[in-house]
Amino acid sequence: MDLNTIRDVARPRTRAQLPVWTAGDAWLAGGTWLFSEPQTHLNRLIDLTDLKWPALTVDGDHLSIAATCTVAQLDGLAFPPDWIAAPLINQCCRAFLASFKIWKTATVGGNICMSLPAGPMISLTSALDGICTIWRADGGEHRIPVADFVTGNQRNVLAAGDLLRQVDIPLAALRRRSAFRQISLTPVGRSAALLIGSIDGNGALSLTVTASTVRPIKLSFADLPGREELRNAILQQIPEAAYHADVHGKPMWRKHMTLRLAEEIRSELATDP
Repeated sequence: MDLNTIRDVARPRTRAQLPVWTAGDAWLAGGTWLFSEPQTHLNRLIDLTDLKWPALTVDGDHLSIAATCTVAQLDGLAFPPDWIAAPLINQCCRAFLASFKIWKTATVGGNICMSLPAGPMISLTSALDGICTIWRADGGEHRIPVADFVTGNQRNVLAAGDLLRQVDIPLAALRRRSAFRQISLTPVGRSAALLIGSIDGNGALSLTVTASTVRPIKLSFADLPGREELRNAILQQIPEAAYHADVHGKPMWRKHMTLRLAEEIRSELATDP
């Protein structure tokens, strides 16, 4: 889609060169959504590619994923054997159900900032305890868990001019035993429910519910719960209004699939590795 209202494209190379944000601006990274439909309210794009952020780095106890890291780069990451949760990366990348052309262009940060319930990079990074680093428009910096970054369907904590810089994944999260479940209403449709469970070294269970709900919802248990305990926790901690409604699934069906997939994850993780 040609954006015929754009009058200027800024290409900063450092944070200091980022232009002052004004009405009609938009960040440009992969642009797969930006160029998918008319954007008549925009007149300037701020291209982030010349900032040349390293896509993926391991620094200390964290894996840092730049907001401009593409899905293809993330999927191609080589990981050490002790990252036993790393298969979640490939599983969530494939939850896009997108062509290789989209994989090479779409970015992790773009998917998170779109804040769609079915955003698989939201599912992945929130399940792995990811922390967002946000560059504030006033020059400051703010860190917030991915699970709290997304606040609703296409809503998040970013204010005008704020920029998602990166997501940091603790290596400890990548060393947890995990289980993945995803379902769509149609064979090649958008995710209607995507759940990820993991168990840490002390036996504590973390369950992250996405796609079926308008925002990520994390449930924590000191140890592996029983079937009824898990079911009751989901019923009590996820309000009816949190279930998403669109052409890809009605709320009651999404709720049913959430309960079903959660039990499948519990049963899988209850089995000795």
